[in-house]
Amino acid sequence: MSNLNDELSHFAHAIVQGEEPSSLIRTDYTNYSLATGIEIYRNNYRGNLHDALAGAYPVIKQLLGDDFFRMMALNFIKQYASRSANLHHYGAELADFLTNFKAAQELVYLSDVACLEWACHTAYFENDATTLDLAQLAKFPPEQHPHLIFSVHPAAHIVRSRYPINAIWQAHQPGASSDFHIDLDSGDCIAMSYRTDDEVQVAELAEAEAEWLQYIQAGKPLDAATIATLEHHADFDLQTTLLKLVTLNVLIDVH
Repeated sequence: MSNLNDELSHFAHAIVQGEEPSSLIRTDYTNYSLATGIEIYRNNYRGNLHDALAGAYPVIKQLLGDDFFRMMALNFIKQYASRSANLHHYGAELADFLTNFKAAQELVYLSDVACLEWACHTAYFENDATTLDLAQLAKFPPEQHPHLIFSVHPAAHIVRSRYPINAIWQAHQPGASSDFHIDLDSGDCIAMSYRTDDEVQVAELAEAEAEWLQYIQAGKPLDAATIATLEHHADFDLQTTLLKLVTLNVLIDVH
């Protein structure tokens, strides 16, 4: 069994890393050479990883165009091999890769859009969760309200950017108008992925909303999260934020 494992490992390295195939692999094929056979496997491997990236990053693909995306993907695949049997896990490093990808340096927002797309991609595969009914708060006496701890939907991910990544993402969704203008100098953006049923969406948060939510995600009780947020944002509106996050199915339980 160990010999078989060794041979399979050598075969995988030949496909993924371009190493010389094992001497035990048959070479007496009549229709094609060993090198051709290995290249067929290698092309299938690259093709599957390209398709995985295209599925996880449809907005990046639209922004780059098919040919440029294919070239970018091949460069990424050379640098990052698949390390999971689940192709949905492939591509997590793309944002970091794009930061240093010289061919796309003019698209300064590209890496941040990739961060948002990966947040959306992982959000889609998170576990389902029930929706919080604000009426549940009524079962807690007022003296317990400061100690309430909210649970946050695992699909909720916050992405911060110097660029309007929410507007860019929204403009490249199915059914979006083709008549749009995006000002890259419009200021910072805080985008949040969330999921309602099986649909992943993106909403933009104010700085105070994002800070409060991050305290809640860290497990802080209601009073501690609110007091900490008010220290930095005197105009923070707890009631409005609660209603917004419950409506978006971001807050899913309270205890």
